[in-house]
Amino acid sequence: MTSSTRHPLDPDPVRASKASAVFGLGLLSVVTGPFLGGAIPATLALLMARESHRELVAAEGFLLGARRLRNGVRLAWTGIVLSIATLVVLAIVGLLAYARGRGTDFDPLVN
Repeated sequence: MTSSTRHPLDPDPVRASKASAVFGLGLLSVVTGPFLGGAIPATLALLMARESHRELVAAEGFLLGARRLRNGVRLAWTGIVLSIATLVVLAIVGLLAYARGRGTDFDPLVN
């Protein structure tokens, strides 16, 4: 569509600020995911993504940022997966350390 066929009262397309916020929170969740802090910004990003998606659909093309929103949601899920993987690794390391320290000491005369 060219600008000559646009109606003069149509608003100019604008970048959605919530989509940018979702992307930023998703990126933060990936960076902090291995340190278990990624779950918080990822959760906020996913909650905000739902609202942002509704606004993008309601704007009928006058709000831009669908790609940013999709990438932000993917990054948020990646941050959650990293946090869960870190928890699993820490649990395994903790169980192995506990198992090493809980060995049974027998009397030297016992075979």
